[in-house]
Amino acid sequence: MFEQLHDTLNVYLIPFVIAVPIAIVLLLAARREEQPAEPSAPVRAPVPQPGSARVLVVDDSAVARAKLRKLFEGAGYLVETATDGNEALDVLNRTRFEVLVTDLEMPNMNGIELIAAVQGNMDTEDLPIVAITGHDELHARVHDCQGLYGIFKKPWNDRELLKRIEALAALRAARAA
Repeated sequence: MFEQLHDTLNVYLIPFVIAVPIAIVLLLAARREEQPAEPSAPVRAPVPQPGSARVLVVDDSAVARAKLRKLFEGAGYLVETATDGNEALDVLNRTRFEVLVTDLEMPNMNGIELIAAVQGNMDTEDLPIVAITGHDELHARVHDCQGLYGIFKKPWNDRELLKRIEALAALRAARAA
């Protein structure tokens, strides 16, 4: 009888002793993955210094202009704004920018026309341009534009947009040096 009990324990106890710790480890690992990640710190850049990168934001929406201005200034960029393509061209004639961020749907001169005008001008043809749109049909049309360095759909992801602007501003500054 003792021998039969010993055989039964060997058949059931040994796999149990091996399987339970493995199951516990797997369960703890799964719970660790389910826990939400700690929120990351906001992206911060130094306060703008004279000669800092300049960004021109063009959008007919005052809300969008204000949000983009706050985002870029908070990251250390010098920001100017325009309400349409015509106003943007006037600003571009007066000031050198590292990056142009433009909405596509605007009155007077839309973003696609602005992009063509900027790329057709010898003084601004190498200006990196990022397009922002809230309309799917314009998002599809903008792929026909050459030389765009990004297309962001409204609402945009702040972190991704800032990373793109940072890279483009650095590229433009390196070309100028």
